[in-house]
Amino acid sequence: MRSEGALSTVPDRPPVGRTRPWVLLLYLTLALVCLPFLLPMLWMLLSSFKTSGAIFGNPFSLKGGDLRLANFTEVFTQYPFARQYLNSLYILLITVPFTLLLSSLAGYGFARLRFPGREFAFLLTLAAMMVPSELTAVPQFLIFKTLGLTNTHVPVIVLQVFSATGALAVFLMRQHFITLPRELDEAGRMDGLGYWGVFWHLLLPLSRPALATVAIFALLNSWNDYFNPLIYLNDERLMTLPLALQRFTDPLGGVFWNLTLAAGVLVALPVLAAFLLAQKQFIESLAASGTKG
Repeated sequence: MRSEGALSTVPDRPPVGRTRPWVLLLYLTLALVCLPFLLPMLWMLLSSFKTSGAIFGNPFSLKGGDLRLANFTEVFTQYPFARQYLNSLYILLITVPFTLLLSSLAGYGFARLRFPGREFAFLLTLAAMMVPSELTAVPQFLIFKTLGLTNTHVPVIVLQVFSATGALAVFLMRQHFITLPRELDEAGRMDGLGYWGVFWHLLLPLSRPALATVAIFALLNSWNDYFNPLIYLNDERLMTLPLALQRFTDPLGGVFWNLTLAAGVLVALPVLAAFLLAQKQFIESLAASGTKG
């Protein structure tokens, strides 16, 4: 039998089936705050199944005559959208791993190694995030034109890896490595590991939340990049998805909004799926990135 003192330490809990009013108010407030973000996405999703004439009527109408799947098939049959989708996908599969590798190595160097000019080099990396890409577009274009790499994916891939997002990735990885205890390095040294062994076998396996965050930023940067493909790609079959979305037009200059919105849904789905899968690691890494250093 438990004593009264033990019973008195048990916190009060609301009866099963009842929720405190402030919790309901909190959920209602959060739902209202989410509406401005969810309604445009809902409108895009519903409009992607409609004809062009029905889109600008009742935006949330679900009449059977207005809904159709032909928009999604026409996107692939009337335009090289499948090729453009593969272009964006394979560029992403190159840029994201390279961004993860280079940012983790640079972050490890800035956080754990001591070398002359380390702080100055890190400040230069942070300064790269503050320089607008438009300022460096002309000299970059002249360099790639001299090398004969225009109208190829090489400039797009290189500029996505070495971009402001890449500098942000270095910052996030550096902040994460600072939070890891130095005893890990000492234990690795005692086991005969060098700098690379400590990085690869000890620190990197503990960096999954930070790597997931960097991967999301790199994915968004690659998937949504419009500026660099616009400058370097002229062939329609080499274009990426952001450029493809502006190609659904008729000869008279009008826009096929039903096809544009259907393609927009197909473009947005991978990004939403990636964030939903990695949202826990994303939030954990951002919360930890400013706690030390």
